[in-house]
Amino acid sequence: MLSREKVEESLERIRPALQADGGDLELIDVTEDGKVTLRLTGACGSCPMSQMTLKMGIEQRLKEDVPEVELVEAV
Repeated sequence: MLSREKVEESLERIRPALQADGGDLELIDVTEDGKVTLRLTGACGSCPMSQMTLKMGIEQRLKEDVPEVELVEAV
């Protein structure tokens, strides 16, 4: 089962890279079926590359750290 704590731990390792560019993220929800919902904030919220960052960066890293993650979406 997907653990919110494991997801939060992984996000804490990702967060400094986002903050270095003036952005951040907020964990909104973690579901039992492996869906993680995030809100990109700061510079990430308005960045045209945010979807690529979400899929190629955040989602990929989360899946490596927490294999139970199936999908990462932004709201």
